[in-house]
Amino acid sequence: MKGKFITFEGSEGCGKSTQSRLLCEYLKKKGRSVLYLREPGGTMISEKIREILLSPKSQMNPACETLLYMAARAQIVTELIKPALFKGKIVICDRFLDSTIAYQGYGLGVDIDFIKGVGWFASEGIQPGLTIFLDLPVKNGLKHRATSKDRIEKRSLVYHEKVRNGYLKLARQETGRIKIVRVDDNIEVTQANIRALIDRYVI
Repeated sequence: MKGKFITFEGSEGCGKSTQSRLLCEYLKKKGRSVLYLREPGGTMISEKIREILLSPKSQMNPACETLLYMAARAQIVTELIKPALFKGKIVICDRFLDSTIAYQGYGLGVDIDFIKGVGWFASEGIQPGLTIFLDLPVKNGLKHRATSKDRIEKRSLVYHEKVRNGYLKLARQETGRIKIVRVDDNIEVTQANIRALIDRYVI
């Protein structure tokens, strides 16, 4: 595949959506063909699954939650990510398999080897070449979610600490792919640090 696959990861309120969209606009201005996506979502089926997963009314066990994320991922890979990469586009995705490992694996205790195995199947072996992990203390991030919380955001501080620590462990394990960017109070500073990494990767 000729394209580049870049993912953004991080715990709640870290600014992934803002920073990933800013990067998308930056690359477009440089003349690059970019597809921006979010997970779960992006396709009709995946968006419906997203509604179920994030609704505070949904009650499900960790196995059900994990498999729903995988189902949404399988659809977006087949329908959007894989074709775009074959066309040589840069695909920027807000969350991917690392999220499932961090949130359902380290956070909920689902077997991580199982997640990786099913994740390989769901993603057809497609992996990001670069992952930006936006790191922010959990309490700081959750402040941004104080007024409106989805089902995942409503979980305990202990849970969210497990998620962040899981991400940091993944970053230590895959230093070549996962790059930690500390979230600065100034959005532009954080974006400048991201662009410094991206400029080296996309050339």
